[in-house]
This record gives sequence, structure tokens and C-alpha cells, in this order.
Amino acid sequence: MALNAEQRASRSLRGARRLPAAAAGADAPRARRRAGPRPNLLLGGGLVGLLILAALLAPLLTSYAPEQIQPAVRLQPPSLAHPFGTDAFGRDLCSRVLYGARIALQIAILSVLLAAVPGIWLGLLAGYHRGWGEQILSRVMDAWLAFPGMLLAIVMVARLGPSLQTTVIALGVVGIPSFYRLARGGAISARHALYVEAARALGLGHTRILLRHMLPNLASPLIVLLTLRMGTMLLAAGGLSFIGLGAQPPLPEWGALLASGRDYLDSAWWLAFFPGLAFTLSVMGFNLLGDGLRDALAPDTGTGT
Repeated sequence: MALNAEQRASRSLRGARRLPAAAAGADAPRARRRAGPRPNLLLGGGLVGLLILAALLAPLLTSYAPEQIQPAVRLQPPSLAHPFGTDAFGRDLCSRVLYGARIALQIAILSVLLAAVPGIWLGLLAGYHRGWGEQILSRVMDAWLAFPGMLLAIVMVARLGPSLQTTVIALGVVGIPSFYRLARGGAISARHALYVEAARALGLGHTRILLRHMLPNLASPLIVLLTLRMGTMLLAAGGLSFIGLGAQPPLPEWGALLASGRDYLDSAWWLAFFPGLAFTLSVMGFNLLGDGLRDALAPDTGTGT
């Protein structure tokens, strides 16, 4: 069974704890052998790099504005003038897909940051201080996770009103417990570590210990989870847009483009094919990049172990 983002990041955390001992003992040669080129990291980085380039260079890669309507060329198949064809209003689909990459990056980055910042901070505080407050907060997060995330996002967006902004907020709120659990687990393991005890002995404040000493040591699994969650957030945002609860027309969001193209699957296949291809490559890129980073940052957690 495929591991979800939190499980894969947790494996990275466990591997990061074991790696120093392995490197110091008999497993060091094996760890060094695994430190070679990783196809999933290279491929994932390449796909994410293409997404970033498409977002940055969209005005240079197409001569059409994404909202430019040309009734005379509506529903034209792919051609030299319109590499991805045109939609029912004569808008250039290539331009809309390229500009949609900007929206995709905006959704992925903002929603993940909105989930990560409070989730990591609350997790560090709970794992470091423990006590009754940590127990209550953990039970709240468990109940939060027990509720289907996509359903919670749908309820929030329906309540706040469908838009790109509310989609980002809803997805960010849904993603908080995953970062909380990972940060809490790492803080519990590190609260009695020698470097934390030394920092306490030097009289450093709790905030400085958390931010300057504990958080950097949790960087590897958190980076993995951040990367993997970007693909998840992008896919969830596309699903919300597909059912009309995400970004609203005329924004060229890929989920909305897929929704508009489903009515023309028999007569204009390109309307759904190219946004779907962009979706597939982007989500695959984030997932491969996250898996590659997990293997690179904690080699002991490779799939063969």
C-alpha cells in the first residue's frame, strides 16, 4: 500500500535519527553507496523546475493573453498558431495552461505554508512542554484528522464562498494536523537530547531552544512533508475547482479547465487532455521530489529497508 505524505515524512524522521549511528558503525559504507544519483529526485526536480519555468516565462512563451477571446477560431485543434488548440470562446489553451501554472504554484506554496507555520509551532510547543495542554491539543488534532479532509475543505469553501483565496485557506486549515504530529513527535524525541540539555544548562530561553536548536534538527522530515503536501494540495484544489468550489472563471485554473473540457471530450479532446497532462506532471513532480529528498536526507529509509 502506498504511503501518504505524513507516513513517508515520518519514515524520514526515523531514518534521520538512525543515520548518525549507522554512519559511525558498520552501516556507513551502505549509506555512502546509497548517496549516489537518485532518478526520482532528478526527475521530480526536473518536473517541478518545468512548472516554475512555465509560471515565470508564461508571457514570453505565448503571444496571447489567457482571457483573449477570438470567436473566429473557437474549438480549433492544436496547430502552429495554437499549440494546445482553442476553447469554446476562442481562447488560446496553451496560454491558459501556462498562466495556470502560476495559480498552481500559488495554491501549492500558500496552502502548505498556511498549514506548516501553525502546525509546526504548535507541535514543537506540545512536544517540548508536554503536560495536560499537550494532551488536549493532541486529542483535538486526532479528532481533526478523523474528519475527512476533502469533506472539511468542501464545507469550509461552501460556507466562505468559492474563490481561489478561500480554497487556499481551507486547504491550509485541513493540513495543519499533519505538520503538528510530525513536529510533536520530533520534539518529544529531542527534548531530552544532550544538545537540548546543554542549551538549558546555558540558560537559553525556551523559544530560542525550539527555533535555534530543535527545529533545525527536524528540517529533513519537515522538508519532505512540505514537498509531498504541495502535490496533495494542488490535487485537492483541482478537485474543488472541478466541482465549482475553487477558482472561478475566467481564472485559468487547471481544475476549472478540466471541468469546462469534460463537455467536449468527443469533439474537442484537447480541452481536457492538456490541463490534465499539466496536472499529472506537476503532482508527479512534487511526489517524486519528496520521495527523492526523503531518500537523500535519510538514506536508511529507502524502499528496500
